[in-house]
Amino acid sequence: MSVFEEDLFLTGLQQRKATLGAEYVEKNLAAADDLTRPFQEAMTAWCWGFGWGDDTIDAKTRSMMNLAMIGALGKMTEWEIHLNGAIKNGVSQEEVRAIIHVVGIYCGVPQALECFRVAKKIFDPENHA
Repeated sequence: MSVFEEDLFLTGLQQRKATLGAEYVEKNLAAADDLTRPFQEAMTAWCWGFGWGDDTIDAKTRSMMNLAMIGALGKMTEWEIHLNGAIKNGVSQEEVRAIIHVVGIYCGVPQALECFRVAKKIFDPENHA
């Protein structure tokens, strides 16, 4: 670890695992190679250590903000990952619906429909049987 302090990385690792799940995070880190490892380490330290490690904003609120921003960007693979994390952080289905409404108002109906497609897949009990 040459770019960031190890403490920031470790804080980020803890935050990342708490939100996205240890298995998911460990799988991503294990799959990192010479090309992607520096980015995985930097992202863990910066996004999860520096950003999520600041407890001024609680994890639930931060998850809600992320859903709105990632939904606005239309990055649906990341949106699905963060939706699962948001649920772990206590975001309800009703709150997700309201977030998608805001995405639709500010980013357009097609983007809201994309978010609803993913949300329906995640919230459908048949997908978790």
